Amino acid sequence: QVRLVESGGGLVQSGGSLRLSCAASGTYYSFNAMGWYRQAPGKQRDLVAAIVSGGSANYADSVKGRFTISRDGARNTVYLQMNSLKPEDTAVYYCNAERQSRLYWGQGTQVTVSS
Repeated sequence: QVRLVESGGGLVQSGGSLRLSCAASGTYYSFNAMGWYRQAPGKQRDLVAAIVSGGSANYADSVKGRFTISRDGARNTVYLQMNSLKPEDTAVYYCNAERQSRLYWGQGTQVTVSS
């Protein structure tokens, strides 16, 4: 059974930083892509950042220049370094992994940015 285990969420003040981690377990293969989504109450779950096996990354416009996604391929672990956090970044952040059209999700971790 594939499981994505997240950590690093919490409460920070505006302008602060958080580093989210997501480790995949229960599989012997690497994922084609891993990433992070977020969902605020009453809003859609939107892509924040994603990284493919080749190392290319893409970001939502709202986080470009502030967030950095990285990946440890050997451990199927993905990170999201979040700097210069804003209150509008407040959401539940979900880890995501994909391989052969199969999609896996983490349990979600709350990120709250206070003003």
